[in-house]
Amino acid sequence: MTYSNIPLAQTVVHLCKAKQVKHIIISPGSRNAPLIIGFTSDPYFKCYSIVDERCAAFFALGIAQQLSEPVAVVCTSGSALLNYYPAVSEAFYSRLPLVVVSADRPKHLIGIGDGQTINQKNVFENHILYSANLKLDLKDEKNIPASEDLPMIKTIEDKFERFLGLQKDIQTFNEESLNTAINMAIHKKGPVHINVPFDEPLYETVDTLLVSPEEIKVSYRSKPIDDYIIRECLEDWNAAKRKLILVGCNAPETIAQEWLDELYEDDSVMVMTETTSNLHHPGFFPNIDQIIAPLDEAEKAELQPDILLTFGGMIVSKKIKALLRRYQPKQHWHIDPERAYDTFFCLTRHIEATPDAFFGQFLPEITHYVKSTYREDWTIVKNRRNARQKEYIQEIPFTDLKIFDLLVKSLPHKTILQSSNSSTIRYLQLFNIKKSIAVYCNRGTSGIDGSTSTAIGCAAVSEKQTTFITGDLSFFYDSNALWNNYIPNNFRIILINNQGGGIFRILPGHKNTQEFDTYFETTHPLNARELCQMYNFTYQGVSNETDLKQSLLRFYSKSKSPKLLEIFTPRLENDSILLNYFDFIK
Repeated sequence: MTYSNIPLAQTVVHLCKAKQVKHIIISPGSRNAPLIIGFTSDPYFKCYSIVDERCAAFFALGIAQQLSEPVAVVCTSGSALLNYYPAVSEAFYSRLPLVVVSADRPKHLIGIGDGQTINQKNVFENHILYSANLKLDLKDEKNIPASEDLPMIKTIEDKFERFLGLQKDIQTFNEESLNTAINMAIHKKGPVHINVPFDEPLYETVDTLLVSPEEIKVSYRSKPIDDYIIRECLEDWNAAKRKLILVGCNAPETIAQEWLDELYEDDSVMVMTETTSNLHHPGFFPNIDQIIAPLDEAEKAELQPDILLTFGGMIVSKKIKALLRRYQPKQHWHIDPERAYDTFFCLTRHIEATPDAFFGQFLPEITHYVKSTYREDWTIVKNRRNARQKEYIQEIPFTDLKIFDLLVKSLPHKTILQSSNSSTIRYLQLFNIKKSIAVYCNRGTSGIDGSTSTAIGCAAVSEKQTTFITGDLSFFYDSNALWNNYIPNNFRIILINNQGGGIFRILPGHKNTQEFDTYFETTHPLNARELCQMYNFTYQGVSNETDLKQSLLRFYSKSKSPKLLEIFTPRLENDSILLNYFDFIK
């Protein structure tokens, strides 16, 4: 096997392999050549070449999201590293194990005006679990400190022995730093940064390893929740007549169905889920905004819970956040092994466990259910809203709301749905998704910048078909995502093109002015046809309901290339149709 002749490069590659960091996304460069040589020469690694570092990092997130294992991105020095930052922040807030490996200049070449050089040390410090700033190898006697700087060294033999000792100290430091970083990504679920300085020459190779790095294994065992915490929770729970469980972003199949069924047995418990919650039960409330948006202040006060229990990632619905901040529960418990955000400004308890572990200890201890009409009352509202929604959608013209109704119904069973942010995920919140469909969205930071790249990373490693639904601004913003040789033929993109940022027409503001159209909505005349031709996507565009229904009949079928369906909608009608919807369903 071929190895870089630089011990530090060998150490990085060896420990990534030892810790089963298998998927390596590489962006081209020269300073990272020792790492490229090491990763690509070892058949253990699955290497990908993606030029745009921003796309590469979001592509890595899509893989990490699906496999629940660390994925590495490798780049050269300089501004290349900064292009990882949007994905690093998304990984930080979505708790995805991203291992950022950046090549760097030696310390003596930083800050002197050398090319492709920035201050890379701790560059992600506000959004990273751990930064490992590795040390440069001492390659030969030229690197040994001068004798006058080391007064105890008197002979050449002493100098060489000192050199070996320094190199051993450096090697030990680097191994410990690497072990800590990768262990952190694996067990704490988040991004880590490994900064690796290399001096030239960069391309020389050897046939044997020069080092044998030690893997330091760390065992993270989940601890049972203390009995006194369970007892305190039970006492408060049994006294509360209105309990609201609100679930944010949540990976599929992470909560046992028996606990979901048990929660439904309690009439005082109302479970609100989002499209990204991936939890399904006929007695739950999956369309939060549909319930809340039409309520007056008195009705909102009736929804106010005694206990709010939350778990999962970020909440999409702004309406539920506004309601619970105004009508705060007496207690707010959040279940998560690591973090508890005070989203509603009333957090009273952080239960440091997985939701499944908590329910497994907690629910069997409940001996009686509190008499309450809490869920029953709101179930009546839910059923009424659902009926009114069906009636409204039948009446409206071909606009975004009607299109999402058709798209959700068309999605094949046992597939993956990836959603972009902004309007797309908010429209999806209004519809019930089939139970067998797994739903994902980059809600850690809620940005539009890498949704397409994440969806493609997901599709590249998933055995299931992936459909990505996106708006036009998000799609064109991340169009370099299609510059990718790993897109499977069964990948599908549905692009809803309303010629601008349609969400800004829904938000408060002065619409239909030149300033609004240019600087908020950012109207444009673009379409995706030429991009599809360049990147070998099968393209079809539709602009009416009949053509859309016909296209969807064959859109998901097998093909020799990935497909993109572009749906053109009326820019000036979508907002009024949606705003009138909330009035109608009341």
